[in-house]
Amino acid sequence: MAIPDFIREIRSTAGHRLLFLPGVSAVVFDGNGRVLLGRRADTGGWSIIGGIPDPGEQPAAAAVREVYEETAVRCVAERIVLVQTLTRPVVYPNGDRCQFMDVSLRCRAVGGEARVHDEESLEVGWFHLDALPELQEFALFRIRHALTDGPTWFDTTAGG
Repeated sequence: MAIPDFIREIRSTAGHRLLFLPGVSAVVFDGNGRVLLGRRADTGGWSIIGGIPDPGEQPAAAAVREVYEETAVRCVAERIVLVQTLTRPVVYPNGDRCQFMDVSLRCRAVGGEARVHDEESLEVGWFHLDALPELQEFALFRIRHALTDGPTWFDTTAGG
C-alpha cells in the first residue's frame, strides 16, 4: 500500500507506534453482477479495493478515488455497507502498526476497463460470485453485506 504523505509526516515523529486511522473499502459490482477485485502487491492476496481517505475527504469520494487509482474503473458509491473497527492492528513489513476503522461502500461501475493502474496491485479483474478467488474473511464479509439491501451493519456489542 502506498503511504499517503500525511501519514509519512506523522510517522516522522511517531515512528512505528500504533496509529488509529480511517479506512475505506469498495465492493464494486458491474452490470453483470460481477465484483471487482485486486491482487495486492503488499500481501499477494486478492481483496476488494480500499485505502485511506485524505484529510478532509469524504468516505464515498475516497472509495471512488481509490477504485480509479488502483483499477482504472470509474464507479459511483451507492450506499454504506458497514462500519467496523478492525480488532487486530495491521503490522506492515517495515514495522509500522495501524488499526483501521473501515467504512465499506457498495459501488456500481460506470466506466473504464479493469487493469492494474498503480503500484498497489499485481492484477485486477471482475469475478462472478460463484467463481471468486481465495479471499480473507474481511473481503467476504463485505461482499456478503453488499449483496443485501441493508441496513448498514455495525457491531453493537460492548467493547466491539
